[in-house]
Amino acid sequence: MRPVARLAPLLLIVGAWLGGCGTPAPLPPDTTAPVAAPAPAPAPDDGPSPWPQAAGEVLGRSDRLLIYRPRAGDLLAAVTARFLGQTDRQWQIAEANALPPGTTWLAAGQPLIVPLKPLNPIGVHATDFQTVPILCYHRFGNGNSKMLMSPGNFAQQLEWLARNGYTVIRLPQLLGFLAGHEPLPQKTVVITIDDGYESVHRHAFPLLKKYGFPATLFVYTDFIGTGDGLSWAQLLEMANSGLVDIQAHSKTHRNLVERLPGESEERYRQNIEAELRVPRELLERRLAPARVQVRQFAYPFGDASEVVLDAMARQQYQLGVTVYPGGNGFFAQPTMLRRTMIFGDLDLEGFKSKLQVSRSVSAP
Repeated sequence: MRPVARLAPLLLIVGAWLGGCGTPAPLPPDTTAPVAAPAPAPAPDDGPSPWPQAAGEVLGRSDRLLIYRPRAGDLLAAVTARFLGQTDRQWQIAEANALPPGTTWLAAGQPLIVPLKPLNPIGVHATDFQTVPILCYHRFGNGNSKMLMSPGNFAQQLEWLARNGYTVIRLPQLLGFLAGHEPLPQKTVVITIDDGYESVHRHAFPLLKKYGFPATLFVYTDFIGTGDGLSWAQLLEMANSGLVDIQAHSKTHRNLVERLPGESEERYRQNIEAELRVPRELLERRLAPARVQVRQFAYPFGDASEVVLDAMARQQYQLGVTVYPGGNGFFAQPTMLRRTMIFGDLDLEGFKSKLQVSRSVSAP
Protein backbone atom coordinates (compact mmCIF):
# COMPACT_ATOMS: atom_id res chain seq x y z
CA MET A 1 0.00 0.00 0.00
CA ARG A 2 1.41 3.45 -0.97
CA PRO A 3 2.40 5.47 2.13
CA VAL A 4 0.42 8.64 2.82
CA ALA A 5 2.35 11.92 2.60
CA ARG A 6 1.83 13.35 6.06
CA LEU A 7 5.20 14.64 7.34
CA ALA A 8 4.31 18.37 7.34
CA PRO A 9 1.04 18.08 9.28
CA LEU A 10 2.71 15.55 11.55
CA LEU A 11 5.38 18.09 12.54
CA LEU A 12 2.72 20.71 13.26
CA ILE A 13 0.99 18.30 15.62
CA VAL A 14 4.30 17.40 17.20
CA GLY A 15 5.06 21.05 17.77
CA ALA A 16 1.76 21.58 19.51
CA TRP A 17 2.27 18.64 21.85
CA LEU A 18 6.05 18.76 22.42
CA GLY A 19 6.64 22.49 22.39
CA GLY A 20 3.34 24.01 23.48
CA CYS A 21 1.79 26.94 21.58
CA GLY A 22 3.78 28.88 19.00
CA THR A 23 6.13 27.83 16.25
CA PRO A 24 7.15 24.20 16.50
CA ALA A 25 10.85 23.65 17.12
CA PRO A 26 12.76 21.00 15.17
CA LEU A 27 13.13 17.70 16.99
CA PRO A 28 16.70 16.79 17.93
CA PRO A 29 17.89 13.38 16.85
CA ASP A 30 18.06 10.73 19.56
CA THR A 31 21.75 9.93 19.98
CA THR A 32 21.31 7.84 23.08
CA ALA A 33 20.38 4.21 23.43
CA PRO A 34 16.84 3.30 22.39
CA VAL A 35 14.24 4.74 24.76
CA ALA A 36 12.97 2.24 27.28
CA ALA A 37 9.39 1.19 26.62
CA PRO A 38 6.78 -0.95 28.33
CA ALA A 39 7.39 -4.60 27.69
CA PRO A 40 4.92 -6.23 25.31
CA ALA A 41 2.22 -8.28 26.99
CA PRO A 42 3.27 -11.96 26.86
CA ALA A 43 1.48 -14.27 24.51
CA PRO A 44 -0.97 -16.65 26.17
CA ASP A 45 1.46 -19.53 25.75
CA ASP A 46 4.54 -17.39 26.56
CA GLY A 47 5.87 -18.35 23.16
CA PRO A 48 7.91 -16.12 20.81
CA SER A 49 6.36 -12.94 19.41
CA PRO A 50 4.55 -13.58 16.08
CA TRP A 51 6.28 -10.56 14.49
CA PRO A 52 9.86 -9.18 14.32
CA GLN A 53 10.69 -6.71 17.07
CA ALA A 54 10.35 -3.04 16.13
CA ALA A 55 13.88 -1.63 16.31
CA GLY A 56 13.61 1.68 14.48
CA GLU A 57 14.88 5.03 15.76
CA VAL A 58 13.17 7.31 18.30
CA LEU A 59 13.62 10.88 17.01
CA GLY A 60 12.25 12.64 20.08
CA ARG A 61 9.72 12.29 22.84
CA SER A 62 7.76 14.00 25.58
CA ASP A 63 5.63 12.53 28.33
CA ARG A 64 2.68 12.59 25.91
CA LEU A 65 4.06 11.22 22.66
CA LEU A 66 7.15 10.24 20.77
CA ILE A 67 8.23 10.33 17.15
CA TYR A 68 9.44 7.04 15.74
CA ARG A 69 11.19 6.38 12.42
CA PRO A 70 10.32 2.85 11.27
CA ARG A 71 12.89 0.58 9.77
CA ALA A 72 12.19 -1.66 6.78
CA GLY A 73 9.85 -4.49 7.72
CA ASP A 74 8.33 -2.81 10.77
CA LEU A 75 4.78 -3.87 11.59
CA LEU A 76 2.24 -1.56 13.22
CA ALA A 77 1.52 -4.32 15.76
CA ALA A 78 5.19 -4.57 16.73
CA VAL A 79 5.54 -0.80 17.20
CA THR A 80 2.39 -0.78 19.33
CA ALA A 81 3.68 -3.64 21.46
CA ARG A 82 7.05 -1.95 21.97
CA PHE A 83 5.77 1.45 23.08
CA LEU A 84 2.23 0.87 24.35
CA GLY A 85 2.68 -2.63 25.75
CA GLN A 86 -0.26 -4.25 23.99
CA THR A 87 -1.30 -4.67 20.39
CA ASP A 88 -4.99 -3.89 20.81
CA ARG A 89 -4.09 -0.20 20.90
CA GLN A 90 -2.92 -0.14 17.27
CA TRP A 91 -5.90 2.04 16.38
CA GLN A 92 -4.50 4.89 18.51
CA ILE A 93 -1.32 5.05 16.41
CA ALA A 94 -3.32 4.60 13.19
CA GLU A 95 -5.70 7.46 14.01
CA ALA A 96 -2.91 9.79 15.17
CA ASN A 97 -1.19 9.36 11.80
CA ALA A 98 -4.27 9.07 9.55
CA LEU A 99 -3.06 5.68 8.35
CA PRO A 100 -5.25 3.99 5.71
CA PRO A 101 -7.66 1.37 7.11
CA GLY A 102 -6.07 -2.05 7.35
CA THR A 103 -2.48 -0.77 7.53
CA THR A 104 -0.14 -3.55 8.66
CA TRP A 105 3.33 -2.66 7.39
CA LEU A 106 4.85 0.78 8.02
CA ALA A 107 6.75 2.81 5.44
CA ALA A 108 10.46 2.70 6.27
CA GLY A 109 11.89 6.09 7.23
CA GLN A 110 8.58 7.93 7.41
CA PRO A 111 8.17 9.46 10.90
CA LEU A 112 5.28 8.18 12.95
CA ILE A 113 3.49 9.71 15.95
CA VAL A 114 3.19 7.28 18.86
CA PRO A 115 0.80 8.72 21.50
CA LEU A 116 2.00 7.66 24.93
CA LYS A 117 -1.04 9.32 26.49
CA PRO A 118 -4.44 9.76 24.83
CA LEU A 119 -4.35 12.74 22.47
CA ASN A 120 -8.12 13.24 22.39
CA PRO A 121 -9.79 11.02 25.01
CA ILE A 122 -13.21 12.69 24.71
CA GLY A 123 -13.36 12.55 20.91
CA VAL A 124 -14.10 16.25 20.33
CA HIS A 125 -13.06 17.78 16.99
CA ALA A 126 -13.50 21.15 15.33
CA THR A 127 -16.77 20.26 13.61
CA ASP A 128 -18.09 17.20 15.45
CA PHE A 129 -17.74 15.00 18.50
CA GLN A 130 -17.62 11.24 18.89
CA THR A 131 -20.66 9.30 20.00
CA VAL A 132 -20.98 5.59 20.78
CA PRO A 133 -24.20 3.81 19.72
CA ILE A 134 -25.53 1.01 21.93
CA LEU A 135 -27.65 -1.43 19.90
CA CYS A 136 -30.54 -3.32 21.48
CA TYR A 137 -31.87 -6.70 20.28
CA HIS A 138 -34.47 -9.00 21.83
CA ARG A 139 -35.44 -12.32 20.19
CA PHE A 140 -33.87 -14.26 17.32
CA GLY A 141 -35.50 -16.55 14.78
CA ASN A 142 -37.69 -16.47 11.70
CA GLY A 143 -41.16 -14.97 11.81
CA ASN A 144 -43.19 -11.82 11.29
CA SER A 145 -42.81 -10.21 14.71
CA LYS A 146 -41.02 -6.86 14.71
CA MET A 147 -39.14 -7.96 17.83
CA LEU A 148 -37.78 -11.06 16.06
CA MET A 149 -34.39 -10.73 14.36
CA SER A 150 -33.67 -13.42 11.79
CA PRO A 151 -30.28 -15.16 12.12
CA GLY A 152 -29.55 -14.25 8.50
CA ASN A 153 -30.10 -10.53 9.06
CA PHE A 154 -28.12 -10.59 12.30
CA ALA A 155 -25.21 -12.30 10.52
CA GLN A 156 -25.39 -9.71 7.73
CA GLN A 157 -25.20 -6.88 10.25
CA LEU A 158 -22.23 -8.38 12.09
CA GLU A 159 -20.48 -9.06 8.79
CA TRP A 160 -20.97 -5.43 7.76
CA LEU A 161 -19.52 -4.18 11.06
CA ALA A 162 -16.52 -6.47 10.67
CA ARG A 163 -15.84 -5.45 7.06
CA ASN A 164 -16.22 -1.72 7.62
CA GLY A 165 -13.79 -1.13 10.44
CA TYR A 166 -16.15 -1.01 13.42
CA THR A 167 -14.90 -1.95 16.87
CA VAL A 168 -17.42 -3.74 19.09
CA ILE A 169 -16.61 -3.14 22.76
CA ARG A 170 -18.00 -4.37 26.05
CA LEU A 171 -20.44 -2.04 27.72
CA PRO A 172 -18.17 -1.44 30.79
CA GLN A 173 -15.48 -0.10 28.46
CA LEU A 174 -17.62 3.03 28.14
CA LEU A 175 -16.78 3.98 31.73
CA GLY A 176 -13.32 5.34 30.91
CA PHE A 177 -14.63 7.25 27.89
CA LEU A 178 -17.46 8.80 29.93
CA ALA A 179 -14.95 9.76 32.63
CA GLY A 180 -12.90 11.61 30.00
CA HIS A 181 -9.65 9.68 30.26
CA GLU A 182 -9.92 6.63 27.97
CA PRO A 183 -10.31 7.12 24.20
CA LEU A 184 -12.24 4.76 21.97
CA PRO A 185 -11.83 4.02 18.26
CA GLN A 186 -13.85 6.45 16.15
CA LYS A 187 -16.23 3.75 14.90
CA THR A 188 -17.13 2.06 18.18
CA VAL A 189 -20.39 0.24 18.88
CA VAL A 190 -21.89 -1.78 21.76
CA ILE A 191 -24.22 -4.78 21.27
CA THR A 192 -26.85 -5.55 23.92
CA ILE A 193 -29.67 -8.11 24.07
CA ASP A 194 -32.66 -7.86 26.41
CA ASP A 195 -34.90 -10.27 28.33
CA GLY A 196 -33.11 -13.62 28.06
CA TYR A 197 -34.89 -15.68 25.41
CA GLU A 198 -33.52 -19.14 24.62
CA SER A 199 -33.12 -18.08 21.00
CA VAL A 200 -30.15 -15.94 22.06
CA HIS A 201 -28.20 -19.11 22.85
CA ARG A 202 -29.46 -20.94 19.78
CA HIS A 203 -29.02 -18.25 17.13
CA ALA A 204 -27.12 -15.15 18.35
CA PHE A 205 -24.40 -16.78 20.46
CA PRO A 206 -22.89 -18.83 17.60
CA LEU A 207 -22.69 -15.72 15.43
CA LEU A 208 -21.07 -13.65 18.16
CA LYS A 209 -18.46 -16.40 18.52
CA LYS A 210 -17.92 -16.52 14.76
CA TYR A 211 -17.08 -12.82 14.59
CA GLY A 212 -15.49 -12.56 18.04
CA PHE A 213 -17.86 -9.75 19.04
CA PRO A 214 -18.74 -9.24 22.71
CA ALA A 215 -22.29 -8.51 23.82
CA THR A 216 -24.16 -7.72 27.02
CA LEU A 217 -27.20 -9.87 27.80
CA PHE A 218 -29.69 -8.24 30.16
CA VAL A 219 -31.96 -10.82 31.80
CA TYR A 220 -34.86 -10.50 34.20
CA THR A 221 -34.38 -13.31 36.64
CA ASP A 222 -38.02 -14.46 37.03
CA PHE A 223 -37.84 -15.48 33.34
CA ILE A 224 -34.80 -17.76 33.68
CA GLY A 225 -35.66 -21.46 33.27
CA THR A 226 -39.31 -20.82 32.32
CA GLY A 227 -41.06 -21.20 28.98
CA ASP A 228 -38.75 -20.01 26.21
CA GLY A 229 -36.34 -18.38 28.65
CA LEU A 230 -32.68 -19.29 28.93
CA SER A 231 -31.60 -21.92 31.44
CA TRP A 232 -28.95 -21.34 34.09
CA ALA A 233 -26.69 -23.80 32.26
CA GLN A 234 -26.96 -21.79 29.04
CA LEU A 235 -26.26 -18.54 30.86
CA LEU A 236 -23.20 -20.05 32.50
CA GLU A 237 -21.93 -21.38 29.17
CA MET A 238 -22.21 -17.96 27.56
CA ALA A 239 -20.64 -16.19 30.54
CA ASN A 240 -17.74 -18.66 30.50
CA SER A 241 -17.11 -17.94 26.82
CA GLY A 242 -15.74 -14.52 27.71
CA LEU A 243 -17.89 -12.92 25.00
CA VAL A 244 -21.24 -12.48 26.75
CA ASP A 245 -21.63 -10.35 29.88
CA ILE A 246 -24.72 -11.36 31.86
CA GLN A 247 -26.31 -8.32 33.51
CA ALA A 248 -29.59 -7.34 35.16
CA HIS A 249 -32.91 -6.37 33.57
CA SER A 250 -34.86 -6.39 36.87
CA LYS A 251 -36.54 -9.27 38.70
CA THR A 252 -40.02 -9.27 37.15
CA HIS A 253 -39.76 -6.85 34.18
CA ARG A 254 -42.35 -4.49 35.66
CA ASN A 255 -42.29 -0.84 34.64
CA LEU A 256 -40.20 0.61 37.44
CA VAL A 257 -41.65 4.12 37.26
CA GLU A 258 -45.28 3.05 37.76
CA ARG A 259 -46.89 2.10 41.07
CA LEU A 260 -49.10 -0.96 40.98
CA PRO A 261 -52.77 -0.73 42.00
CA GLY A 262 -53.00 -0.66 45.79
CA GLU A 263 -49.22 -0.33 46.18
CA SER A 264 -48.35 2.22 48.88
CA GLU A 265 -45.47 4.65 48.41
CA GLU A 266 -43.40 2.83 51.03
CA ARG A 267 -44.14 -0.57 49.54
CA TYR A 268 -43.38 0.75 46.05
CA ARG A 269 -39.92 1.91 47.12
CA GLN A 270 -39.22 -1.45 48.77
CA ASN A 271 -40.30 -3.31 45.65
CA ILE A 272 -38.13 -1.13 43.40
CA GLU A 273 -35.17 -1.85 45.65
CA ALA A 274 -35.85 -5.58 45.30
CA GLU A 275 -36.16 -5.30 41.50
CA LEU A 276 -32.54 -4.12 41.43
CA ARG A 277 -31.07 -6.04 44.36
CA VAL A 278 -32.49 -9.54 43.74
CA PRO A 279 -31.18 -10.00 40.17
CA ARG A 280 -27.76 -8.66 41.11
CA GLU A 281 -27.40 -11.05 44.03
CA LEU A 282 -28.93 -14.03 42.23
CA LEU A 283 -26.91 -13.68 39.04
CA GLU A 284 -23.66 -13.26 40.93
CA ARG A 285 -24.40 -16.30 43.10
CA ARG A 286 -25.59 -18.65 40.36
CA LEU A 287 -22.94 -17.56 37.85
CA ALA A 288 -20.09 -17.40 40.36
CA PRO A 289 -18.02 -20.02 38.45
CA ALA A 290 -17.79 -17.47 35.61
CA ARG A 291 -16.95 -14.66 38.06
CA VAL A 292 -19.92 -12.59 36.94
CA GLN A 293 -20.23 -9.17 38.53
CA VAL A 294 -23.49 -7.32 37.94
CA ARG A 295 -22.91 -3.59 37.61
CA GLN A 296 -25.02 -2.72 34.54
CA PHE A 297 -28.81 -2.47 34.38
CA ALA A 298 -31.34 -2.20 31.55
CA TYR A 299 -34.54 -0.45 32.59
CA PRO A 300 -37.66 -2.43 31.59
CA PHE A 301 -39.45 -0.40 28.90
CA GLY A 302 -36.52 2.02 29.06
CA ASP A 303 -38.02 4.02 31.92
CA ALA A 304 -36.29 5.37 35.03
CA SER A 305 -37.06 7.96 37.70
CA GLU A 306 -35.35 9.58 40.68
CA VAL A 307 -36.58 6.74 42.88
CA VAL A 308 -35.04 4.20 40.49
CA LEU A 309 -31.79 6.13 40.10
CA ASP A 310 -31.41 6.42 43.87
CA ALA A 311 -31.84 2.64 44.14
CA MET A 312 -29.29 2.16 41.35
CA ALA A 313 -26.70 4.02 43.40
CA ARG A 314 -27.44 2.03 46.56
CA GLN A 315 -27.16 -1.24 44.65
CA GLN A 316 -23.79 -0.20 43.16
CA TYR A 317 -24.82 -0.14 39.51
CA GLN A 318 -22.39 1.84 37.39
CA LEU A 319 -24.24 1.98 34.05
CA GLY A 320 -27.91 2.07 33.14
CA VAL A 321 -29.39 1.89 29.64
CA THR A 322 -32.65 3.27 28.29
CA VAL A 323 -34.30 2.86 24.88
CA TYR A 324 -33.91 6.49 23.83
CA PRO A 325 -32.13 6.23 20.45
CA GLY A 326 -28.87 7.88 19.45
CA GLY A 327 -25.19 7.78 20.26
CA ASN A 328 -23.54 8.60 23.58
CA GLY A 329 -21.01 11.42 23.82
CA PHE A 330 -18.39 11.69 26.55
CA PHE A 331 -20.80 13.85 28.56
CA ALA A 332 -23.61 11.25 28.65
CA GLN A 333 -25.05 10.40 32.06
CA PRO A 334 -23.72 6.88 32.85
CA THR A 335 -26.99 5.67 34.36
CA MET A 336 -29.17 7.09 31.55
CA LEU A 337 -27.37 5.98 28.41
CA ARG A 338 -29.07 6.13 25.03
CA ARG A 339 -29.76 2.82 23.32
CA THR A 340 -31.12 2.17 19.83
CA MET A 341 -33.62 -0.60 19.16
CA ILE A 342 -32.79 -2.85 16.20
CA PHE A 343 -36.02 -4.36 14.92
CA GLY A 344 -36.42 -7.44 12.75
CA ASP A 345 -37.91 -5.55 9.79
CA LEU A 346 -34.85 -3.30 9.43
CA ASP A 347 -32.89 -3.80 6.21
CA LEU A 348 -29.12 -3.31 5.99
CA GLU A 349 -29.38 0.33 4.90
CA GLY A 350 -31.66 1.01 7.84
CA PHE A 351 -29.19 -0.72 10.15
CA LYS A 352 -26.36 1.50 8.90
CA SER A 353 -28.44 4.58 9.64
CA LYS A 354 -28.63 3.57 13.31
CA LEU A 355 -24.86 3.67 13.79
CA GLN A 356 -24.42 7.23 15.06
CA VAL A 357 -20.69 7.41 15.72
CA SER A 358 -20.39 11.21 15.52
CA ARG A 359 -22.52 14.30 15.81
CA SER A 360 -22.06 17.79 14.44
CA VAL A 361 -21.24 20.44 17.02
CA SER A 362 -23.90 22.59 15.37
CA ALA A 363 -26.62 19.94 15.80
CA PRO A 364 -29.40 20.88 18.23
